[in-house]
Parts: sequence; structure tokens; C-alpha cells
Amino acid sequence: MIIDTHAHYDDEAFDEDRDQLIRGFAENGIEMVVNVGAGIETSKRTLELVAQYENVYGAVGVHPDGVQDLTEADMEWLKSVSGREKIVAIGEIGLDYYWDTAERQIQKKWFVRQLGLAREVGLPVIIHSREAAADTLEIMKAEKSEEIGGVIHCFSYGVEMAREYLKMGFFLGIGGVLTFKNGRRLKEVVEYAPMESLVLETDSPYLTPVPYRGKRNNSNYLPLVVEELAKIKGLSAQEVIDITRENALRLYRISGRDR
Repeated sequence: MIIDTHAHYDDEAFDEDRDQLIRGFAENGIEMVVNVGAGIETSKRTLELVAQYENVYGAVGVHPDGVQDLTEADMEWLKSVSGREKIVAIGEIGLDYYWDTAERQIQKKWFVRQLGLAREVGLPVIIHSREAAADTLEIMKAEKSEEIGGVIHCFSYGVEMAREYLKMGFFLGIGGVLTFKNGRRLKEVVEYAPMESLVLETDSPYLTPVPYRGKRNNSNYLPLVVEELAKIKGLSAQEVIDITRENALRLYRISGRDR
């Protein structure tokens, strides 16, 4: 079955049918999803979803767009909840120079701080990096992030940057962009990267794969990404599902789940 390693089911886009959707995943071949916090409030909602649904795991952290008002008290709260059952990562954290909502120096400060938190609590990280390739890599190397481990979410750079992260032992998150006509660069990365380093994600409700692009995304569309990935790698869809499932369990250090 398929594991969605990155989604945001706490988003208001799911307010009308969240329960029905999540409870119906299994019959559509979706084994589990990891709901990812993007701030303190969304991390709190993630904790609620994790407690409510057996097939939802969670990550807590603050997206670079939301770091301008962060405090050390917030860091203490994140630390206090990171040890809860089914919380499997710190994220999503990183740098975003596309929106530049927070000053870049403030983004860098809290990126480093949250990398430190992940190291402290022994969890992998979910990295958000948009139009900030050089600074993200520089910080991650300086912080010896290969000792922490994790995934580069919604990987959007080229093969050269992929090579750097793969050398550090990071996974690459692959989602709906792989099906886009303008997704050539990601297709090249997927062709280059070993299957053992790729995980499936949706970033729901965003980045819906073709032919549903522009509509609300959800985990039930992941077979479309599987199909494209299988075509590029010369594998069957089932092989892609099986390998990415094992990768997801290794990424998030989840053991003891039945097939």
C-alpha cells in the first residue's frame, strides 16, 4: 500500500469532508499519511489528527513563512510534543525566498534552531527549500545535517543539488509536479536518483497531479504519481509502491507495521 509522506489535512480546504476522506484511504490503497505542521497552530491541529486517526502520523515544526513571531517558548513546546506517539519528524522547516514573508536572516536563525531541536530529540527533519538552494545546503552542511537525516520535501532543484543531498543520505520527496508538462527538471532528478532514496508525497491540498491539476489535492491521487515514476524508472507500479513504502518507513523510523 502507498504511504503519503507529506500532507496538510488540517487545512481548511478539508473542513467539509476531512473525516470521510481520511477514513476512506485504505479502500483506495493508501496505508497511511504523515500530516505535517507548518506553524504552532497547524502543529497543534496535527496532534489532534494523529490522536483521532490510526492511519495518520505527524510532524511538528514551523515553515519559514511563519518564523517571524517565533519564540524560545514555542521551541520548548515543540520539544515537549515531539516525543508523543506517532510524531515522526520535525517539519516542515527551512528557507523560502520565493515568498520572503520573513526576513532571510530570521528564516536562517530559526532554521538552524529547528535543526538543533531535531538533533536534540532524535527525529528526522522535513526540509522546505524554495528558491534558496545555496543557503539551504550551506546551513545543512554547517549543521552536519547528515547526522540528523530526513527528506527534502517537494524537491524542486536539479540533478547537481540532488547529488549533494543524496550524498548526505537524505530522501527526496516526489509528488504531483512529476506529472506536469513543465516538470522536466524533476523527471531528470528521478531518472538520476536511486529508487531507495525516493518517497511519495502529495503536499495536499496543493500540487495536484495531472489530469486534476488546479483542483484540491489528496492522497487518493498518488497512483498517478506512481504511474509516472514507474514509467521513468522502468518498473511496475507495484514495485514503485513497495520500494517507496519501505523508504518511507526508514525515513520516519517506523517499525513493526504489517504489510
